[in-house]
Amino acid sequence: MSKKRILLQFDTDSHASVFDAIVAMDAGIDRLLQYSNVKPEQVRDLVHGAMYTRGPQDLNRTAIFIGGSNVVHGEQLYRNAIDTMFDPFRVSVMIDCNGSNSTAAAAVLSAARHVNLEGSCALVLAATGPVGQRVAKILANEKCKVYLSSRSVERSQECVDALVAQGVASSRLAAISSNDEVWSSKALEESQMVFACGAAGVKLLTAEGLAQGKGLKVAIDLNAVPPLGIEGVGLMDKGVEREGRFDYGALGVGGLKMKIHKASVAALFETNGKTIDCQEMMGIGRDIIARETPVL
Repeated sequence: MSKKRILLQFDTDSHASVFDAIVAMDAGIDRLLQYSNVKPEQVRDLVHGAMYTRGPQDLNRTAIFIGGSNVVHGEQLYRNAIDTMFDPFRVSVMIDCNGSNSTAAAAVLSAARHVNLEGSCALVLAATGPVGQRVAKILANEKCKVYLSSRSVERSQECVDALVAQGVASSRLAAISSNDEVWSSKALEESQMVFACGAAGVKLLTAEGLAQGKGLKVAIDLNAVPPLGIEGVGLMDKGVEREGRFDYGALGVGGLKMKIHKASVAALFETNGKTIDCQEMMGIGRDIIARETPVL
């Protein structure tokens, strides 16, 4: 009889996420072991428990999910977990702190329904946040030129430098300030896509600003709390056509995000040793869309 599928949930917060726990159960796991307020120095011993309790032939039935609201700390847990393991004692690991990876993948895939990503141009507003960074990373890796915008050009440049350190081509990234009207207008005029990835209740682009993007084919607002991030884009919009572009709101992207999240958890148990972050979720999301697209 095969072993039960056990998921270890490492959360950086004082209480492990209920949302992540429910999604994991809906993805079909058998047992969930939750650990809250996990510190980087605690990861090794926790991972050792996952590695050595079962034989290598059964390690595809054990996996680790890393979540919580602190994305920086979560990424450290993720790296520590991967660095702890070695062949043949590996279990699969997924990171989706605050839903940033699955949200970013869903947003870019929504845009890809209407735009050929390779060779296109995108403006990412509030690019220094966790979702914005991942949207920018995915787009650049898809060979898209990306303007990363924040209130401070210095912070935007720090984000660019961090992505380059992760292997993203610097030639595809440009740091700008949202307070610089010249560069903001230039980015909007050049872009086929705009993504608003800011904090809840912060308007990043007015209706007048949106109208400047004459070449925009897609506008995606990932803020679900009024006032919304892009004025004129509705919370429920899912490919709503306006002024020659397709608009998506946070809930319009949310359905695909949830499917990617669940499918990513399920994929952890296909084999041992998988690592799943935003880039891997793009592939998982593409498979979901392909299965759902009717064959003509």
